[in-house]
Amino acid sequence: MIDKLKAAGEWKEMFLPYKFAMEQLSTTIRHINEEAMHVYNYNPIEHIKTRIKSPESIINKLQRKGLPISLVAARDHLNDIIGVRIICSFLSDIYDLYEILNNRHDMKIIECKDYIRNPKPNGYQSLHLIVEVPVLLSKGTQLVKAEIQLRTLGMDFWASLEHKIFYKYNKDIPDRLKQELLSAAHLTVELDAKMKAISDEIGHLDSPYARIQ
Repeated sequence: MIDKLKAAGEWKEMFLPYKFAMEQLSTTIRHINEEAMHVYNYNPIEHIKTRIKSPESIINKLQRKGLPISLVAARDHLNDIIGVRIICSFLSDIYDLYEILNNRHDMKIIECKDYIRNPKPNGYQSLHLIVEVPVLLSKGTQLVKAEIQLRTLGMDFWASLEHKIFYKYNKDIPDRLKQELLSAAHLTVELDAKMKAISDEIGHLDSPYARIQ
């Protein structure tokens, strides 16, 4: 099926709007960060990761969901063909960025899942957004969906380690390690809060108001 779709050139045609949408999102996020640095002398974003699912990954996900193996099914039912991960310094940066993205006119947030205020049972934390990005093509405008994940550095480190353990044990993590990961997730919350408090104190000491007291 994959080879037939590739041979027909359908995958190439389908992926072009996703490529353009990912470039638009990357540029938008970079501009937000540059503006924050220019206006406030502050970078809320540590780094950004982007990816587009391969045809093989798309077909595997359609099969897992019991959906038809077709380009129409992929466009209609898969919201994460584009993935953008934004790694922030602090928890407050995540919600500030959410508000900025929500107020933009070059994209629309159509779904928000807050796994920070409501972590998954295993301890996973992240803010997941599904957005629609209008892409201008010669045939007209196409609305392309993408998933944006926003995490702190600590949350991203935890998720990366959990992912490796998940696949090392073939998705069946021993109970002892599950408890260790959950404990580590709680410590990540504490560390994020402590680092933010230190940052806030340094910011106060360096402020013009603090120097004239």
